[in-house]
Amino acid sequence: MEGLVDHHEFNKLPEGCVSAILSLTSPQDACKSSLVSTIFQAAADSDAVWESFLPADYQDMVSRSTVPCKCSSKKELFLLLCNSLLIDGGRKSFKLEKSSGKKSFMLSARDLHITWSDESPYWHWASVPESRFSEVAVLRTMSWLEIVGTIRTQMLTPNTKYGAYLVLKITDRSYGLDLMPSEISVEVGNNRVSRNTAYLRLAKEHARKQQMESLIYGNRMQMLKSMVAEGDGRVPSERDDGWLELELGEFFNGGNDDEVKMSLMEVKGHHLKGGLIIEGIEVRPKN
Repeated sequence: MEGLVDHHEFNKLPEGCVSAILSLTSPQDACKSSLVSTIFQAAADSDAVWESFLPADYQDMVSRSTVPCKCSSKKELFLLLCNSLLIDGGRKSFKLEKSSGKKSFMLSARDLHITWSDESPYWHWASVPESRFSEVAVLRTMSWLEIVGTIRTQMLTPNTKYGAYLVLKITDRSYGLDLMPSEISVEVGNNRVSRNTAYLRLAKEHARKQQMESLIYGNRMQMLKSMVAEGDGRVPSERDDGWLELELGEFFNGGNDDEVKMSLMEVKGHHLKGGLIIEGIEVRPKN
């Protein structure tokens, strides 16, 4: 039929030419193209193509891994890095997005600044089997809740919108976490690019608790809420790995080398709170 290209024509193209074309696409497109012809299949599996999908600093990431990375091809290495790789002595995890090759990081609780986290009356460090990290931070009881994480934009994929997510659990015996909203923010360099409020409670309980608080506390709740910045009072959502995540904010990485500061604070209520488990803060691309 006129206008259609005979697939046999693709076999006349040099493999190097096909590899150069595929290297300008995406990992997802390269995998799909392997079905076109034998030449495309060979090119789609070549090191030249898959090295173009790896980040420029992939060798540095591999050298920082807590376990040896032994791969026979660049494609195998790419797929390995699409799973979480512990780096920096197990204090961070790193992974690539399989469809695009964009970078994600997760800062462990040990890599965060958590006020008084080394004071045993307030926090303690525990090992839990469902965490990728060796330790998580468990809030015993305190009135001052402040969690801050930082990362350099140079570590991330340029020209990409990112979201920052606090990864947590709320125990059955938690208390005081949602009496008033926490303040959450993201700063890039000297600019605060995102500011909001959040309740540390399960989404399915949010509406019911709001109604109860309005009935029981009335004006006192309005007074407490007036002490913090305005926001939509977002709540954590469930992740596939069994943890909860709370979006702290988003930012665009334009390719400069700036510090990104991500934080959650509740320091104005002056009431005791407990039953919060912190795994870390994840920084990942947003679609």
